[in-house]
Amino acid sequence: FSLKELHGIFPWLVESIFGSLDGVIVGWNLRCLQGRTSPSEYSAALDFLDPSGPMMKLVYKLQAEEYRYDFPVSYLPGPVKASIQEQVLPECSLYHNKVQFPSAGGIGLNLALNPFEYYMFYFAISLITQKNSPVTHHVSPSNSAYFILVDTYLKCFLPTEGSVLPPLSSNPGGAIPSPTPRSPAVPFSSYGMHHTSLLKRHIAHQPSVNADPASQEIWRSETLLQIFVEMWLHHYSLEMYQKMQSPHVKLEVLHYRLSISSKHHGSPAQSSYQALHAYQESFKPTEEHVLVVRLLVKHLHAFSNSLKPEPLSPSAHSHTASPLEEFKRVVIPRFVQEKLYIFLQHCFGHWPLDASFRAVLEMWLSYLQPWRYAPEKPPQSAEPLPRSVSEKWAAFIQENLLMYTKLFVGFLNRALRTDLVSPKNALMVFRVAKVFAQPNLAEMILKGEQLFLEPELVIPHRQHRLLMSPTLGGSFLSSRSPAVTDASFKVKSHVYSLEGQEFQYKQMFGTEVRNLVLKLAQLICQAQQTAKSISDHSAETMATQSFFSWFRFTPSDMNGSYTGNDLDEIGQDSIKKTDEYLEKALEYLCQIFKLSEAQLTQMMMKCGTAQDENGKKQLPDCIQSEDGLILTPLGRYQIINGLRRFEVHYQGDTELQPIRSYENAALVRLLFRLSSVLNERFAEQMEVLCSREDFVGRLCRYHLTNPHLVQKIRYSPVVKDRMSQNWGPRISLRFLASYRTLISLLMIYFLASWFYIGPVGCTFIILTGYFLYAVIMTFFFEGWKPHEH
Repeated sequence: FSLKELHGIFPWLVESIFGSLDGVIVGWNLRCLQGRTSPSEYSAALDFLDPSGPMMKLVYKLQAEEYRYDFPVSYLPGPVKASIQEQVLPECSLYHNKVQFPSAGGIGLNLALNPFEYYMFYFAISLITQKNSPVTHHVSPSNSAYFILVDTYLKCFLPTEGSVLPPLSSNPGGAIPSPTPRSPAVPFSSYGMHHTSLLKRHIAHQPSVNADPASQEIWRSETLLQIFVEMWLHHYSLEMYQKMQSPHVKLEVLHYRLSISSKHHGSPAQSSYQALHAYQESFKPTEEHVLVVRLLVKHLHAFSNSLKPEPLSPSAHSHTASPLEEFKRVVIPRFVQEKLYIFLQHCFGHWPLDASFRAVLEMWLSYLQPWRYAPEKPPQSAEPLPRSVSEKWAAFIQENLLMYTKLFVGFLNRALRTDLVSPKNALMVFRVAKVFAQPNLAEMILKGEQLFLEPELVIPHRQHRLLMSPTLGGSFLSSRSPAVTDASFKVKSHVYSLEGQEFQYKQMFGTEVRNLVLKLAQLICQAQQTAKSISDHSAETMATQSFFSWFRFTPSDMNGSYTGNDLDEIGQDSIKKTDEYLEKALEYLCQIFKLSEAQLTQMMMKCGTAQDENGKKQLPDCIQSEDGLILTPLGRYQIINGLRRFEVHYQGDTELQPIRSYENAALVRLLFRLSSVLNERFAEQMEVLCSREDFVGRLCRYHLTNPHLVQKIRYSPVVKDRMSQNWGPRISLRFLASYRTLISLLMIYFLASWFYIGPVGCTFIILTGYFLYAVIMTFFFEGWKPHEH
């Protein structure tokens, strides 16, 4: 094919691979393509889209001719799309000199992208647009072709070792030029001063462009990262967007420039409400999206940590640092920090309160621990002691203080609303507590808070709004301030640039957050008690379901009580894991916030006050009234979160319960009529017998009354008139309608026939045996009833 033909089919080819922007065309469906299910297609796709494969060769071939392709602005992330439509240029240099008005008869604004940018835009945005792809089998996101390609592109264009490989050119000895600046097709305002590209800044200081070939190719690394960050992280509401931009001054400038630009172009300015609404977008990241962002975060840590040690002489550094090394030094704070912080805040505030939050949690914890991706290896020791965080990471912690403190508070608020009895939720609390309990980490976070709270002695109040602007590199200008306030300035710069000048900082080690930690510790204690009671109940239930229970005359759940729980389906091992996670999490929280043994003992005692006499059942918090038990707000919270529960029993007439699946309906109705006839005829005689105080009276009470009914009603919120109901002594034959009872009797008759015992003799033996059993039980357990609950 000629270049002109390739230029014509390139957009069609990209759309055929990654799908259309509106999601109608699925393309190759790389997110669901796995080597386990489709090995040949999987290998072919990876080979074709590899950085050295045919597709990238085509990209570089078209790149040499400086072709441009239109990308609709309407499919960009919400904040970017709205600002471009308002003719306010985003601060990211990725969009500079690329926005074009539609041609005659055209619809909408477009970005004029070079082939590499066009390819990467489609690749990155396919993670967002192809959400509803048809899936016929379970797909593991980390094994998909898309995930592998992201990892491959990151390793190629952001290498941790060596330099970026030069693009493969079809012309021997030819070089692929970096994109040349183009004059803007439409006059645009901007949010302020732009931070210039690292490539342009470096070339400006080079005596000759050709002297450093890497300076021609670093633009691919910067472009790739900017596209990934813009497509995957630049999604949030206007409120968060304005807060990130720095308040007051930039909003005033924005409104002014919006009005000026609308006058110049003759288009009426949108109303304030419409402008606010334009920025809003319903953004719900998927678990796969979060996993890909975590892969990006982990690689950027490794990429940044591969930076060579700086020379001792500052002058030597300025002349010897390559563009790639300079890129490593500023890649996280300049390109990722702000948008990742807003992205995490959005997830912490909007993600469902379920176990899927684990993906967001691990992404956050990966960002908090850059030392895990450092090239040096920890010293090997016989005992796996926790690795202490080195002091060299203090600067990173201080310049990312909100990532540690404010998001930790956000996690506390989530944890207080989740069911900690669930093993998956308990694991998340354990993971966060374990990370923050690493030796020396809490001390460095506390030091960062102290630096932020230092009074401003040197830096004027107004100066913050200029120096703290993200567009000027944020904390990288702090080296110009006096050494005394350098560290404090970095922390203040970070906090105010992300949250605004009027932000009221909540100290992680302050009283308010400490009270939240104490509440969490109390919930952990309650969850441990609940898990223990569930474990004990499960063990008892398993014991009663033995083979001997077949010879009982009534099923154990005749009263209709519900004692199940989600953990019953998980098993005893998971219940033990829950207890281990919560125990370790409580231990780590005590280490981080220096909780005393006395405080823990007091909480444990408080958690045990609601237990009953056996120490197993915990009632929700409630108060006694004339109408029975009434739940308090705390009690409702405990029930909603599964921390405590009432024992749910059938509290009406046991004879009138609905017919169960294990009962014969005809027999139930027949035996009910027979029991009713006997009770009506012999009611007075049974009342007299049960009122006697001798052995006969005790034996009759054992068979004809239900003394435990009132005791069970105590554990449920019922009305007073129902508690006062008393059915008196009566005969109940319903147990004979149970299939279990019938099968047990048939087995006994069958075994008796082997010993040549007839039906009459076998019936006499059964009645005699049960009578002796009842006499013994009457002596020792008058109140216990095996045949009626």
